[in-house]
Amino acid sequence: MQEWYRSRGLYEAVQKLINSGRVNEALNMAEEITDDVIRSKAISQIAVEAAKRNDDYSEFLNRAIKAALDIKKPEESTKALMSLAFEFLNLGKSEEALKIAGYIRELPGRAKVEAEVALSLAKEGKISEAMGIINGIMDEDVKTWAMSRLASQL
Repeated sequence: MQEWYRSRGLYEAVQKLINSGRVNEALNMAEEITDDVIRSKAISQIAVEAAKRNDDYSEFLNRAIKAALDIKKPEESTKALMSLAFEFLNLGKSEEALKIAGYIRELPGRAKVEAEVALSLAKEGKISEAMGIINGIMDEDVKTWAMSRLASQL
């Protein structure tokens, strides 16, 4: 229990550093968080904040992916990766969201991210790219859902 409280305290300190624009210091502190889920969340927020500021976020993104993959419980790892992917998709960074999806081991989770990326691209008018992603979705139920949503948007 003490580990969780320590991790939570460090997480709050990371938040303050992020809010003050000190992302490198925030990353150093986040790496000290011992709870793997809280550490992943903190590093993901750093990556998202760097992307929002149009900083070079590639290293932060790679660290966020690694932190999510280091989570011991597979379902928590999937949730962390999906959350990160959707954050980047909401920032209009479809390529990064698709990259993150590639690390999701759970097929339905990966398929959901891929479907949302495809639909986002379709809204931008990139229909052939969207179709390519939808055709590559391995979960047939999600593929069918994405195809029907795409058809309704055209």
